[in-house]
Amino acid sequence: MASFKTVMNSGHPPTLFAAFLYFDFCFAIWVLNGAMGPFITETFKLSPAQTGFMISLPIMAGAIMRFPLGVLAQYIGRKNAAITEMSLIIAAMAFGFFLVDTFDEVLAMGVLLGIAGASFGVALSLGSGWFPPQHKGLAMGIAGAGNSGTVLAVLFAPPLAQAHGWQAVYGFAGLVMVIPLVVMIVFAQEPPDREHQSFRQHVACLFEKDGWAFSLVYIITFGGFIGLSNFLPTFFYEQFAVTKIEAGRLTMLAAIMGSGIRILGGYFADRVGGVLVLTVVLLAAIASFLLLTSAPSLALTTILFMLCFAALGAGNGALFQLVPLRWPTNTAVAGSMIGEVGALGGAILPNVMGLSKQYTGSFAIGFVGYAAFAGLVLGCLYLWQRRWVGQWIGPRGKVLEPAPAAPAPAGRLEPAPV
Repeated sequence: MASFKTVMNSGHPPTLFAAFLYFDFCFAIWVLNGAMGPFITETFKLSPAQTGFMISLPIMAGAIMRFPLGVLAQYIGRKNAAITEMSLIIAAMAFGFFLVDTFDEVLAMGVLLGIAGASFGVALSLGSGWFPPQHKGLAMGIAGAGNSGTVLAVLFAPPLAQAHGWQAVYGFAGLVMVIPLVVMIVFAQEPPDREHQSFRQHVACLFEKDGWAFSLVYIITFGGFIGLSNFLPTFFYEQFAVTKIEAGRLTMLAAIMGSGIRILGGYFADRVGGVLVLTVVLLAAIASFLLLTSAPSLALTTILFMLCFAALGAGNGALFQLVPLRWPTNTAVAGSMIGEVGALGGAILPNVMGLSKQYTGSFAIGFVGYAAFAGLVLGCLYLWQRRWVGQWIGPRGKVLEPAPAAPAPAGRLEPAPV
């Protein structure tokens, strides 16, 4: 088992760190409206369905923007794409600070927050691009742990909104976005794993069954993570009548688990296989969703969400151990496409939860529906991996080892090299 130092020496740690920071701050900004959901809901007296839509809009916008940014990164470079995106985010935060006063403008701001959500595929490909295939799972897990930006959002946005007003939070976010922008400019280097391909080659994964198979799995793992991360402050506030700041802190506990375990998901996927890890985490997620339908106490609910987020986070890391094995020359585009569909699935979850609460008086229907979908995907994964093993992955989803060379026939000597 390779040590962490060995893994780092095989790549370029400054670029990996810059990719992590870039994704971390982008993720924090992407979920700002979810973190401030109780404040915005109270200001405009929103119904549960309106709240769900308001929370889901940045997720949908970010999902739609991921694939175009991934394609752009193939032409101008991942570092340049990241710098361009962060510059646009700073401009969007200025709009939110100075011009957002009505609910329609909050929805428009939700679309602009989606710019930050587009960072996923570029960040992971940039961070892992310097590392060899046997270590890409861990490298992607570290870069992908930038979804810990959820923790920053739910930890700092509610107190700042309480003290200065929720519109001011956009201004604070624009100022701190300068930090990852400077780090990216100074420390990151464009990875060498870039090939000149036609646009048709770049988008080939859109027309392959494996691309959509990965996307369905990612709807459960990342879609569940981003959807619940955005909705949990509102869930805790309405379900248990805690304060807005307490709702953010409870969400933070779950988000920390999902973000940190993502690294372990990638690490163990490298060691025991991504398919095996995905099987275990999907089973754990299904169990957590079903247990949450019984509306247990606040303490037990928090623990269940922490376990659920840990499973979803590990699944995110495990899935992206498999992506560069399946699409080694256009990981950024494939990752962006898969991330786009997965995030769109996450946009469905807040809407389902809001509609469930509005029309049944309970959030249980939303949990049951997601658990049922996860069970269906788990069954499909079992069938898919039977075709994948030996074709582009080894047993249980490990790196496919090259076949040993056939021995020379007995009694014959190989010609000496010229």
